[in-house]
Amino acid sequence: MDLGLTGKHALVLSSSRGLGRAVAEGLAAEGADVVMTARSADQLKAAADAINAKGRGRAHAVVGDLAKDVHAIHRAATDALGGIDILVANTGGPPAGSALNVKPEQWSPQFDAIAVPVFTIAGLVLPGMRERGFGRIVTIASTSVQQPLPNLVLSNALRSSIVGWSKTLSAEVAKDGITVNMVLPGRIHTDRTGQLDVANAKAQSKTIEQITEAMLASIPAGRYGRVDEFADVVCFLASERASYITGSMIRVDGGAVRHV
Repeated sequence: MDLGLTGKHALVLSSSRGLGRAVAEGLAAEGADVVMTARSADQLKAAADAINAKGRGRAHAVVGDLAKDVHAIHRAATDALGGIDILVANTGGPPAGSALNVKPEQWSPQFDAIAVPVFTIAGLVLPGMRERGFGRIVTIASTSVQQPLPNLVLSNALRSSIVGWSKTLSAEVAKDGITVNMVLPGRIHTDRTGQLDVANAKAQSKTIEQITEAMLASIPAGRYGRVDEFADVVCFLASERASYITGSMIRVDGGAVRHV
């Protein structure tokens, strides 16, 4: 299937590794030119170089901290691409912790790191999308916005704020040829997954092996997902083929969330 992504311009946030990198790789493989962002210059350059070595779409590296440099990132991405057709809003996950133990002073800085950059950069790219009559905004969140995860109260609460924003925005820009969707990863095999397993093992006084075994037992597919499986869903939603899908949340979780 031709996704119609050749020549499209995409900005993928937090994309030097994990889900963000996989999405950037997928979009470039489909022919899109991609701006990748991260705080680590060396890691980001290596990721962009790996994509460029494969050909088709070209990757550009823009170093910056989303919590501080969102306007500079947007300017650099616009300079590199000439305009942004696709925004993949991906942010790092907050630290693990329970609702009883979270400290009041943690809320504001985590909201500023997770939610505000998404709202801000979407506002910056939308005028160009509306002018061109085409745009795709895809936010990577978590299945925790539908089924809260233990020991992740900051993620459960703050990512849920993006749900209301995304659904509201989708209705406002649908007639402009812009779709706004969210993709919710379950247990995808990334560095972040490993970190959470370690945190949960400590919180529950269990071994990492016990935590992993319990997680696998809760997933009907019987395994963790691959990053490329997740990226394929994002690439489809970013494509011409997904023009009638908007305001939706798509789970990529191997069936782990049990409600309908």
